[in-house]
Amino acid sequence: MTTYEEIFAPLSGGRVLDVATGSGNFIHALDAALKEYHEIIGVDTNERFAAMFEQAFAGKPVNYRQMDAAHLNFPTASFDTVCLANSLHHLDDIPSVMAEIQRVLKPGAKLIISEMYRDGQSETQLTHVYLHHWWAEIDSAQGITHNETYTRQQLVDFACELPLADWQFHDVTYLDSDPQSPELIQQLNSAIDQYRQKAEGLPNQADLQARGEALRQRVQEIGFHGATTLVAIGSHKA
Repeated sequence: MTTYEEIFAPLSGGRVLDVATGSGNFIHALDAALKEYHEIIGVDTNERFAAMFEQAFAGKPVNYRQMDAAHLNFPTASFDTVCLANSLHHLDDIPSVMAEIQRVLKPGAKLIISEMYRDGQSETQLTHVYLHHWWAEIDSAQGITHNETYTRQQLVDFACELPLADWQFHDVTYLDSDPQSPELIQQLNSAIDQYRQKAEGLPNQADLQARGEALRQRVQEIGFHGATTLVAIGSHKA
């Protein structure tokens, strides 16, 4: 097991693209740990993330652009590093997104895929897995693309099927925090409340809401740690 800091410290990012960036959580890790970078651009479909980027990355060479990951508005071979973090299970057209990612990679550039997986987790980490799968089921019932997490081997196989070379695989785990801190429990209770409300009106509302309460009890009794993440780094051959 290792950390993002250990993985990224030797890497020079150059011009970096973070695909399906959301509010830029993964960019914080890149900014803190990369040996150096010239520019980081985060792309996603929601315009509200632009204001978050302006506040979170003020004074840094980090920018947000609103666009569809399956139709990247960048020239071919224009990035030294492309990242897809915590997003693979949210994509509804994986082949198109991966084709676009490969198109914008320079020859010899790095692709970084970072994704949590569901197997081989501790009891506190399984709380994250179970919560995630519950969230995914509710989102999916509402027409939002949100799939269950992959196994570690599925992620390795996915990476190795891409036309890239020299894959390196790292398992990232953070277990130092208190899994039952009051702040964490309050945050998770709020998330559970939010998703119980989202389940209202769904055909299996009663079952979904009951599972939410069972997960709330699990958080109280067992606690929560983030699931271990697989970080896969490959080099573009083209």
